[in-house]
Amino acid sequence: MPHRAHLFSLRIANALRESCLAEPYTGRRFARDLMAGITVGIIAIPLAMALAIASGVPPQYGLYSAMIAGFVIALTGGSRYSISGPTAAFVVILFPVAQQFGLAGLLLATLMSGLILVALALARLGRLIEYIPEPVTLGFTSGIAIVIATLQVRDFFGLDIEELPESWLGKVETLLLALPELDPASLAVAAITLGLMILWPKLKTPVPGHLPALLIGVGLSLLLGAFGQEVDTIGSRFSYLLPDGTSGQGIPPVLPSFEWPWLQSGPGGEPLALSFETLRALLPAAFTIAMLGAIESLLCAVVLDGMTGKRHNANTELLGQGLGNLVAPFFGGITATAAIARSAANYRAGAESPVSAMIHALVVMAALLAIAPLLSYLPMASMAAMLLMVAWNMSEAHKVVALVRRAPAGDILVLVVCLSLTVLFDMVIAIATGIVLASLLFVRDLAAMTKVSEIGGNRRLVPEPLPQGWSLYKINGPLFFAAADRVFSELELLCRYNDGVLLYLDGVPMLDAGGLSALEKFIASCRERNVKLLIADLQFQPLKALARAGIQPVEGRLAFAPTLAEALERVGKT
Repeated sequence: MPHRAHLFSLRIANALRESCLAEPYTGRRFARDLMAGITVGIIAIPLAMALAIASGVPPQYGLYSAMIAGFVIALTGGSRYSISGPTAAFVVILFPVAQQFGLAGLLLATLMSGLILVALALARLGRLIEYIPEPVTLGFTSGIAIVIATLQVRDFFGLDIEELPESWLGKVETLLLALPELDPASLAVAAITLGLMILWPKLKTPVPGHLPALLIGVGLSLLLGAFGQEVDTIGSRFSYLLPDGTSGQGIPPVLPSFEWPWLQSGPGGEPLALSFETLRALLPAAFTIAMLGAIESLLCAVVLDGMTGKRHNANTELLGQGLGNLVAPFFGGITATAAIARSAANYRAGAESPVSAMIHALVVMAALLAIAPLLSYLPMASMAAMLLMVAWNMSEAHKVVALVRRAPAGDILVLVVCLSLTVLFDMVIAIATGIVLASLLFVRDLAAMTKVSEIGGNRRLVPEPLPQGWSLYKINGPLFFAAADRVFSELELLCRYNDGVLLYLDGVPMLDAGGLSALEKFIASCRERNVKLLIADLQFQPLKALARAGIQPVEGRLAFAPTLAEALERVGKT
C-alpha cells in the first residue's frame, strides 16, 4: 500500500531529504527557516530551563538537551516541523529518577531509552500510536498535568519545604500544611507572571506571552529585592563548578563537554557505579521514557500532519528520537522528545524544513554562551507560573470535557482510571491498565455485536417453508472467544427439539480458537441428540479454520453447502 509507506519505511534523515533535497531549497525558504528557528529558539530557552528544574536537575541540562538532542533529532528524524527538547510529559518520570540516582542515573536512563527507541524503529513499530486509545492518552496526559502543577506549588507560593514526599497524596498534605507560611513576595511575582501569560493572547501579538511575563517577573523580583523582599531566583538556587575550578551562581556560560553519563553527579554527589544491578534498576524508567517518547513524538507528528497536509515517516521519527537521546547524555542532555506546542509555533512562524529546528538548537546554544549571567535573574516563582501554564495546556481540558459529555461510559471509565493511576501511582501502571481495560471493554462490546437469529420465516431468503422439525439460524458477527460460547449455548436452547438445524454463516467474518472449540462442542451436542446439522455459506477465514482443524462432513449428521440456496435445496430433499 504505497499511501501507507510512511508508516512502514525507515530512511534516516527522511524529513531533511524530502524537504531540502527532493524539493528545491531556495534562499527564500532558508530565510523562512531562519526566522522560525530564531522564534522557537527564544521560546525554548526558558521552557528548557524550567523543565530541567522540574525534572530535578539544574537548568543548564535542559538547555544542553534542547541544543544537542534538538539538533540531532531534526537532522535524522522523520517529521519536517517537529521541535524536540525537554517536555512536561517526562517530568513525572525523570523527577523520581533524579531524586534516587542523581543526574548520572537520569542520563543513563535517557541513554538506555535511546537504545530502546532505535530498536522500536528498526522493528518498524512506528504504527505504535494507532494502538493507543484516545481515553488512555487523555487520561495519562491529564494526570501528568496534575502532578506537574502540584510540583510547582512550592515555588509558586515560596514555601520553605526541603523535600516533598514521594507519593502524590503526601505531597498535597505537605504543601497544604506549609501553605500558611507562604512568601508574599514570591506569590506576587508568580501571580503577576501567570496573569500576564493568561491575558497576553488577547492582544493577538506574534510575541509569545511567557517572554514579556518573565521579563516583568524579573523586574518585579528586583524591585522587591530592593525593598528587602528577596525572591528566590535561578542564581540564588543553583551554582556550578567548572573543571578548571571556576565556580559561580546560576548557569555556566560554557558549552558542555563530553563525559560518560555514569561519571556525572550521582547519589550524594559521587559518580554512579555502572553495574548490571544499576542497569536493571533503571530499566523500568528507561522503558517508560522510551514508550512515552515514542507516543509523544508520533502524536506531535500526527498533529503537524493535520496542520500542514504533509506526512511524517513514523519509523524514521522514532529513529531520530532514539539517536538524539543516545547522543545527548554524553554532553549532559536530559531526555528529549518532540514538543507539540513548540512544533506548532515553529510551523506558524513559517518553517519550511527541519533546518528551522536545527537553527532553534543553535539559538539555544548562543543564548547559553551570551546571556547565561542574565538568565540567573529569572525568579523561581515565575518559572513555576510558566510551568503551571504548560500543565494547563498539556491537560487538554476541553478535550476531556468533550469526551466526558459525548463518549460511551466505557471510555469515560478508561479516562478516569488512567488519570487516577497516573496521579496516585505510576504512569506505566496507568497506561498498561488503561490499554488492558480499553481492550476488555472493546472485546465486550464486540462480543455483544455477535447475535443469533431465526430466519426461517424470511420469505426473501427462504422462498419455501422448511420441512417439519427443521430450523434456520443466522449468526452475525465474529465467532471469537468472548462471543462463541454464548452464541452456541443460545443455539442449543433454541434447537433442543429439532430434527435438523441449518446454520447460515455468511455474516461470520472470523472464527478463532475459542469459536472453533465452541462450534465443535455444538457439533458434538447435535450428534448426541441425533440432530442433523447443515452449515451454509462459510467465509474464507472460518472455512480455512475448519479445514485446519480437520472438521469433515459426516454422512447423515454434518454437511456443508457453499450457498444458502444450495443448503435449502438439500434440506428440501430430506
